[in-house]
Amino acid sequence: MGGPGDPPEGAPEGAPGGGEDEYRSVVFDESFIRAARLQEFSAQERIADHAPAVRRRPPLRRGLSRQALVLVMLIAIAFGTAIYMGVRHPYQTPAAQEAVEPLRMTVIPLAPEGKVPGTADTAYLYEHSPAAQFKSGAEGVPLPASRRTAHFSDSQVVSALSTAKDYIVRSSLDPDVLTGGEVRAVRVLLDPDQLGQFDQSFSRPTADGRHAPTGWLVRFDPSRAELADRKVRVQGTLQAAEADSSTLEVTADHTFVYALRPTGADGKDEVSLFTVRRELHFRFDRDDLRLHQGQLVVSYVQAGPLSCAEDSTNHLRPLLAGQTAKEGGPAGTDPYATGSATALCGSLATSAQPKV
Repeated sequence: MGGPGDPPEGAPEGAPGGGEDEYRSVVFDESFIRAARLQEFSAQERIADHAPAVRRRPPLRRGLSRQALVLVMLIAIAFGTAIYMGVRHPYQTPAAQEAVEPLRMTVIPLAPEGKVPGTADTAYLYEHSPAAQFKSGAEGVPLPASRRTAHFSDSQVVSALSTAKDYIVRSSLDPDVLTGGEVRAVRVLLDPDQLGQFDQSFSRPTADGRHAPTGWLVRFDPSRAELADRKVRVQGTLQAAEADSSTLEVTADHTFVYALRPTGADGKDEVSLFTVRRELHFRFDRDDLRLHQGQLVVSYVQAGPLSCAEDSTNHLRPLLAGQTAKEGGPAGTDPYATGSATALCGSLATSAQPKV
């Protein structure tokens, strides 16, 4: 008997291994079927149109696969986005930073109208002077209550006030600075763009309103006077305000009273008081606030007792107890009073001296 697929009379003679073996090498896979170009008409189509039994199928369209099309679209979108961002990107080019304004300084010596009063008792001098209620050292430079502004937070306002206070303390109260030595402690608090002016002031001091060391800090001629009491008396105010959307300003107005005696003197020598009033205007941009630095743009100083005949550009050369000025100046100026003097040299009001 033949197999189910064999003809009734059996497989043809001479066929090697049966009839199905000669077709085993032919594989009708999916690509072969799709590539077929002939399609048989239906019975209805053959009856109606008397068309041939088969018709030719249109050739397959060979193109990009779906994944390739998606990839091309993504590349096109990314390229278009890059072009758009290059023309109209959301990050604005930072505005060019304004040049830092150089410090404008005025130092006005105040000459005494008579002999400089003095005594060996430093406490007595303070108690009988307008500085009797002043606090000592940094306690006399308190930070005011701060509030945020339209464009600066509370912490930024506090940072500006703290930097200004540090500058005042270091430049007016540090004994090493006062005796004509240390300046680096003051220098590091300045905006880097002002360091050239600062350095030139100390290397080549000039009375031009720009390059006087005594405009940057308080320092006495070490060959003439020294501190009799390291607890300097201070009183004053600090105020912060917004200058514009990118700048904070701090105004400082403080009066400092120093007890001085001749250099190298012993405890028996008389001590006298020396008064310095400093009005300082600071400016801070956001970089300054972040770096704990500031721009000192105005320094207005009244100091005495001094002689108008002596140069106060590089050092303050105080007149000490019992000394008198060689020449006076205009009407008496009181450094304890509010308001600004306009003279290049003034007379130290009697009311500003201790009563001994």
